[in-house]
Amino acid sequence: MLGIVFTTLVEMLEEKVSPEFADEVIVEANLDNDGAYTAVGYYPFSDMQKLLTVLVDKTGKPLDALLYDFGLYLFTKLASAHGQVMTGRTGILDALSVLDNDIHVQVRKLYPDADLPTFNVISQTDNCMRLRYYSSRDLYSLAEGLMDGAAAHFGQRISRQLIKLDQPHTYEFSIRVEQ
Repeated sequence: MLGIVFTTLVEMLEEKVSPEFADEVIVEANLDNDGAYTAVGYYPFSDMQKLLTVLVDKTGKPLDALLYDFGLYLFTKLASAHGQVMTGRTGILDALSVLDNDIHVQVRKLYPDADLPTFNVISQTDNCMRLRYYSSRDLYSLAEGLMDGAAAHFGQRISRQLIKLDQPHTYEFSIRVEQ
């Protein structure tokens, strides 16, 4: 998993709760690297699972809610650090429509080892989209937070429905931009 995801999670914990809380989470997660992450590094997903397990235990919040909140926060940081990726995009549906063929290509240039989810547009109109999401990590709640963060970035409100499909790790989003 990309180092920027880890560094941003730690940053969020420091900012939203406290640096001491972030340290407690890292210590309790008993990580092999003691939480020494760099934004350009690549780390095992098991480290993220350990951190999230500790967060669920410490906060009492459901995992999906934590992932959603993190997705919102992560989008703002990614957009700030890599704003050029969103250049020329007119809205959330435009950004989602080129996610795999453009944005993820740019991400892979920066992070060649990235194991990114896939997003395939099934159908699209001016204000609606059906999008198939696949990730072996089942981080659909994180994707929902990222989508809502992107919609806010473009000054849009969206409604979204998630359907788990029969194929493992595969989901479908129905997304509507509200007028």
